[in-house]
Amino acid sequence: MAMQARTMFRIGVAVVVVGIVAYQHWRENMPASATNNDAAPIATAVDTKEPSQVPRTWQRGSLTFKPCELGREGSGATAQAWCTTFDVPENRDDPHSRHIGLKLAIARSDAQVPEPDMAVLLAGGPGEAATESWVVESQAFADVRKHHDVVLLDQRGTGSSNPLSCKKTEDAANDSSTTLDLTKVRTEVASCLAEVEKKADPRYYTTTIAAQDLEDVRKALGSPLFDLVGVSYGTRMAQQYLVHYPDGVRSVVLDSVVPNQLVLGEDFAANLDDALKKNFANCAAIAACKQRFGDSMQTLYQLRDALRANPHTVSFRDPETYETVERPLTEFSLASVVRMFAYQPETAALLPLSINAAAHGDVGPLLGQAKLLNGDLSGDMNNGMSMSVICSEDADLLQPRPQDQNTILGNHLIDALKAQCDAWPHGTRPANFHDPLKSDKPILILSGEFDPVTPPRYGEQILPGLTNGRQLVFKGQGHSLLPRGCMPQLLGKFIDKPDPKQLDASCLDRLDGTPAFIDFNGALP
Repeated sequence: MAMQARTMFRIGVAVVVVGIVAYQHWRENMPASATNNDAAPIATAVDTKEPSQVPRTWQRGSLTFKPCELGREGSGATAQAWCTTFDVPENRDDPHSRHIGLKLAIARSDAQVPEPDMAVLLAGGPGEAATESWVVESQAFADVRKHHDVVLLDQRGTGSSNPLSCKKTEDAANDSSTTLDLTKVRTEVASCLAEVEKKADPRYYTTTIAAQDLEDVRKALGSPLFDLVGVSYGTRMAQQYLVHYPDGVRSVVLDSVVPNQLVLGEDFAANLDDALKKNFANCAAIAACKQRFGDSMQTLYQLRDALRANPHTVSFRDPETYETVERPLTEFSLASVVRMFAYQPETAALLPLSINAAAHGDVGPLLGQAKLLNGDLSGDMNNGMSMSVICSEDADLLQPRPQDQNTILGNHLIDALKAQCDAWPHGTRPANFHDPLKSDKPILILSGEFDPVTPPRYGEQILPGLTNGRQLVFKGQGHSLLPRGCMPQLLGKFIDKPDPKQLDASCLDRLDGTPAFIDFNGALP
């Protein structure tokens, strides 16, 4: 696959949570004592025994929910929940502006009388929808739901909350170019905007405005305290909500954290190279792996240089249709593929083998798996909402970095983002938006040792501003950590009793990375 306008369109906007994609493809298939002056009323369910035309309903605060089934594109998996539509003004400074409906769901607790505080899943991206992510993430919340309801709100612009989608533009795009054509990127973004503007003003789909939506939802639910669980971009949402509405927050979990002070995209090239070097060093530490592949980083750079000089069309077997397909292979598409592989240990373990095969002319392992991952990405991410966030909150601060010019990713991501934001409307951001987080709330930070997007040093940047915070670093792991090892049990314990420094996390010591594949039968025994 080439990384022409459509591919760079996807990569450029999915700058934080894209890593969940690899995980999704691999995996598919003591009571809280905090109180609030406006304590949430006990939710009541009405299971009618009237004729079938009378619906079952469930009341929470001022909202009435009905049973629903949650799913995600490209998956047959579903999850049961209770759903409603929450009405908000698109432009919050003009109550007479267009109103939009936000999809709101509750995954109810197994307890007959759940705790009054509610957990909230804040999805990644920017561009993922919480109700769609729930199909994958629900297992990580199994222990949380023993005592707590879980709130799932599709952030404005995603999922079923007036999505900023531009299907005609994406369907018309193709992967035929062998160069990054920034002029074409701008043209396609302008075409996408023309579709989106028929039903939305993209200036009003930012993190800050979405945090206002979430606060209105909390009040409508009866003003319970929230236990925020953010994943990747969702950690930005969690921090912004905490800054503006601290009285509504009981505890926070930041999985693969994005510091407030970070400009999204600025150092992703360096992060990727660092993660690749660490993964390849693990291979080199095993005699059989080093003998089989030598210096994988050097092989990768040699392959990149060869493609830079001679991009060309390659053939491989489509892993879904088993038909032979042809795609241009360029330095841009190589960077895209390698970045996707690096997010999770299961796919990162395939990199030395796949890079070695590609260097010897067999691109099937690399591009075949990438096609599957890229297909997951296209279904999960909302490109328009992503651009609304990044163009409003980060793009004006992004600058190409000379020190990254010769990395695998180079400055292509920054160039693509800036080109997109040349054509996409910009909203506003508060003056303190990028100020470091300061809080005395119980906050647990989860970081993957080999995360190529949000490395452990991001968590270290946040810790000085937290008086009651703690960081857990997952050995050998990548991006998106909630489902790893014993973390689902720890998540339940933490939300039951949010004391990060007293949480016994020793069970995570058993985690380790996935050994590199020596061949397609797997790693050595």
